[in-house]
Amino acid sequence: MPTDATTPTDFLLDNPIYKIIGREADLLGMNAYAVGGVVRDYFLGRPCTDIDIVCLGSGIELAKASAASINPKTKVSIYQNFGTAAFHYRWNSQDWQIEFVGARKESYRRESRKPIVENGTLEDDQNRRDFTINAMAFSLNNDSFGELIDPFGGIRDLNDGIIRTPLDADITFSDDPLRMMRAIRFATQLGFRIDEKTFNAIPGNAERIGIVSKERIVTELNKIILAPHPSTGFKLLNLSGLLKLIFPELAALKGVETVNGRAHKDNFYHTLEVLDHVAAKSDNLWLRWAALLHDIGKPYCKRYDQRVGWTFHGHEAKGSHMVKPIFKRMHLPLNGTERYVEKLVMLHMRPIILAEDIVTDSAVRRLLFDAGDDIDDLMLLCDADITSKNPEKVRKYLDNFQIVRRKLVEIEAKDKLRNWRPPIDGLLIMNTFELRPSLAVGEIKDAVCNAILDGNIGNNYVEAYQKMIDEGISRGLTPKHFYFQEKVENTDDGCTIRVNVKSLQRAMRWKN
Repeated sequence: MPTDATTPTDFLLDNPIYKIIGREADLLGMNAYAVGGVVRDYFLGRPCTDIDIVCLGSGIELAKASAASINPKTKVSIYQNFGTAAFHYRWNSQDWQIEFVGARKESYRRESRKPIVENGTLEDDQNRRDFTINAMAFSLNNDSFGELIDPFGGIRDLNDGIIRTPLDADITFSDDPLRMMRAIRFATQLGFRIDEKTFNAIPGNAERIGIVSKERIVTELNKIILAPHPSTGFKLLNLSGLLKLIFPELAALKGVETVNGRAHKDNFYHTLEVLDHVAAKSDNLWLRWAALLHDIGKPYCKRYDQRVGWTFHGHEAKGSHMVKPIFKRMHLPLNGTERYVEKLVMLHMRPIILAEDIVTDSAVRRLLFDAGDDIDDLMLLCDADITSKNPEKVRKYLDNFQIVRRKLVEIEAKDKLRNWRPPIDGLLIMNTFELRPSLAVGEIKDAVCNAILDGNIGNNYVEAYQKMIDEGISRGLTPKHFYFQEKVENTDDGCTIRVNVKSLQRAMRWKN
């Protein structure tokens, strides 16, 4: 909350847009108000550059007049079907989005969250708002400039940290089921609690979330994931009955099974703990998604072994294969982000396995090769994945991760394997041995790659070419063409040498 010395009028005077809109509203003979998020965020002390204006009249007309008053060239976007208009406004080195609408009242049909809209009063408009903290308004007209209209006690609920619907929560959520997600999102973002009556109305309306578009659901879900403590939102989604409807794969992680007195951990709560750990270190939305999905394959790989207890072998591969279908169903972007998440889910056990054993150069080379530029995100995810209540076990893993990190730095500096591609590719193999695409081509390429990763040959064309020739001959193939070239290579001491690849002829034993 602001200090006593700060009044709403001071806030409104700080940005000239409010006076401009108020003046134009007076000239048009209509009342105008700043409403919703900009009012809420003022009292919370949060920045807000999206301003919603409600007027008793034509929002489109007021938008045009206000934009022209700022600059006659200001472009106004008009949405005639919705009776709204908006324009961008540059002030104080920031871009502001100003949206105008006439005051309205709404009624809903059971099968749709799209309302039937009629002209209304400010009271009608505030009645249709989702929560009390979003139903406050500042008057912008000259004779009442800065007056706060707060019919539902939004200030009180801000002070008490409560999310509450202005009217009957059951009707509010039934009319627009997305508001159930928004209640949980605001509670998570702001660290508020949801009023008991408001929350109790969610389970009975949870099934109505099915009429909401996937895009709108995932927008709210992403905002929950990006909150400081996203686990709060997922626990509320679970308690409300929404989680199993919008994210059944995550809900399937819940529960603990016990056989012969041996139980596994609850992978749902473990996942939320990992997510919170990642959130404390990174704002990367897709890294947080990787944390959320890292164990998503466990329910399908759970087995009980009489000797070792519960196992989840292969859950990383299963989980990685589940990522794209989840992204497609939820309408998440399929623009490479899903491949990033797939990779982290697939690889998240590798550093942990390394930390359980001797950290060899070969294993670190392979990890660096497979992770590429995402190695740092992978290591952060693995740090977060250590949630044991045994402090000695946690210390051991984290200490070993530091060894892995040191070796990663050393090997990257020496071998340059981040996003590395072998010096020999499939096309060269096919041309050399006059082969069509076949299993043999892949085997030769893998053999060259493995030899470099294992440190048996150097990461250079000369040694890789010779290894390719040797592998081909061992499979009964005869080189038909030779692709020698002169290459410039730098040595570790900074000297430049020229290597004539024709020197490889001395090693072409098939000619002897």
